[in-house]
Amino acid sequence: MNWSDARLEISVGFLSQLPAQKPEVVFAGRSNVGKSSLLNRLTGRKSLARVSSSPGKTATINFYDIGGRLYFVDLPGYGYAKRSKSERERWGELIEGYFAAGRDIRLILSLIDVRHPPTADDRVMLEWLAASGFAYAVVATKCDKLSAEGLKIRLCRLREEASLPPHVRIIGFSSVDGRGRDELLSVIEKCTGGDV
Repeated sequence: MNWSDARLEISVGFLSQLPAQKPEVVFAGRSNVGKSSLLNRLTGRKSLARVSSSPGKTATINFYDIGGRLYFVDLPGYGYAKRSKSERERWGELIEGYFAAGRDIRLILSLIDVRHPPTADDRVMLEWLAASGFAYAVVATKCDKLSAEGLKIRLCRLREEASLPPHVRIIGFSSVDGRGRDELLSVIEKCTGGDV
C-alpha cells in the first residue's frame, strides 16, 4: 500500500455530505492530542492534515482518500470548552449520526496523550468503543516527550487508568520521530484485510 498516495476528499459538516462507501479507519481524540500530526506522519505528507495552533478548530469530519482504496476519517476533536454549547452539541450529533450511518468502519483509533491519565471525555469514548462492537485500539501519542523508562511506566498505567481489556492494543506513537508508525500501519492493514 502506498500510504503517501493520500488526499483530502471531503470535509463533512452535514450527514447528507457523506461520501460513497469505502473501508474506513477512524481517528478520534480530544483537541490537541495530535491527530493531524499523526495523519501527516502516517502518510509521510507534511501538510495533508492542517495542524492548527488553536485547539478545537476542526468542526467537520474529514475524509482522506488513501490510494483510492480506503478512507482515513478524522473526527472533530472533543473536549474543547471554548466552543459554544450549541456548536459542541452539533458536533456530537454529527459524530453520532456518522457512526449510525452504516459505514464500512474497519477500525477506530482512540488517541490519548501518553503523558496524562485519560480525561473524562476519553473515558466516555473508550466506554462507548467497548460497547460498540467496532474493532478499536488506543494510540498513545507524544511518546517522544518521555524518557524510555518514563514511557514504559506510562503505557502500563494507561491500560489501568483506561480500564482497557487485555485484548485492546495500545500503540505508542510519536509524530516527531516516527516511532510506532510501522506498528500502527500494520494494525491498519490487518483490520482492513485483503480489501485494500
